[in-house]
Amino acid sequence: MDPIEISRSKEHSVLHYSPWLTGIFLALSLAAYGQQEQTGEGASATLREPDHAGFERAFAPRQFEFPADHGPHPDFRDEWWYVTGNLDGPQKQRFGFQITFFRHGLKHGIPNRPSRWAGQDANMAHFALTDVDSQKYTSFQRISRSAIGLAGEQAKPFKVWLDDWRIEAAPGGDFPWHFRASQDGIELDLELDPRKPPVLNGDQGLSQKSSEPGNASYYYSITRMTAKGQLKLPGQQIPVNGLAWLDREWSTSMLAEYQAGWDWFSLQFDDGTDLMFFRLRHKDGKDDPASSGALVAPDGQSTRLFRDAVAIETLDYWESPAGGRYPASWRFTIKPTGRILAIRPVLADQEFRHDARYWEGAVDVLDAKTGKAVGRGYVELTGYAPGKVEKSGD
Repeated sequence: MDPIEISRSKEHSVLHYSPWLTGIFLALSLAAYGQQEQTGEGASATLREPDHAGFERAFAPRQFEFPADHGPHPDFRDEWWYVTGNLDGPQKQRFGFQITFFRHGLKHGIPNRPSRWAGQDANMAHFALTDVDSQKYTSFQRISRSAIGLAGEQAKPFKVWLDDWRIEAAPGGDFPWHFRASQDGIELDLELDPRKPPVLNGDQGLSQKSSEPGNASYYYSITRMTAKGQLKLPGQQIPVNGLAWLDREWSTSMLAEYQAGWDWFSLQFDDGTDLMFFRLRHKDGKDDPASSGALVAPDGQSTRLFRDAVAIETLDYWESPAGGRYPASWRFTIKPTGRILAIRPVLADQEFRHDARYWEGAVDVLDAKTGKAVGRGYVELTGYAPGKVEKSGD
């Protein structure tokens, strides 16, 4: 039985995580064990605590403040900073990238302790690169703790990091941001600058994830950022530029017991329009009424999309060599505009296979009627595969 199950209390029995989140939080809990041994605390004590004891939950809309809300929210247990993008090189090379930093609060209100290893949070980061020309996907995972500067987050000036992977604000404290990650001969160094203001998803930034009150997150996106910098591969240094997307969420509880996972789409159209939509799935295959998204005009004005505003038809599937069957092509209808799209992965195997398993990949967006390319994007698929595998899909 995993720690999420062990620590569930009777009065909060609605709390549940998809296999994707369970894998992440299990790994982060294990990362914390060493810390607890250093400080004389037992791991089982943390696991027996109610899942959200002392932490706040997302029940109602709140006032967002920028740039402060780019930083951490330690009163909530779980938080992530997520950036994806599609990049081009000077010789028409194409790349996709993902970087995600996760923060998992160990216990709310931990008092100051003398040990230098006594951090408040466990931290994880995921970095992945899709080389379209080479048809190669490479992914990396790092786990650490918020102690002695190994990993952490700060608001002023904004910075989130784990070892030498980091996203940080310009010296003045806001944009542009600088992103850098390097491992095993791959190094990506980018400047990220928004072209639209933050979009508050859901109800003024309150994104309900199930019918249970409090099973929600505070969620905003910057749907269009320019990305410019350098990509180093073994024997190569490639200037790159393109578009990136930022997602920010913090929460203490999200999914309900009857939910299996989600399909998340971020689409950037050539005409300057952007679209985000997540389809929450029940274990019986039905769509959850909480599924929703946003349509963002070129001028940054956003329109909230409810479940019935989008129709998603899966046209093909891909079988993971590690087990699991993922959707692999879609017919995507945006009902308010009448736009019908075909969405196709640039590479079939973009599955992240580490402590958490999920498919996260670059896609092409085409007009379903003419076949003309009209944009690019990223898709995330969770809950389609069993737990971790010992070897990543590099």
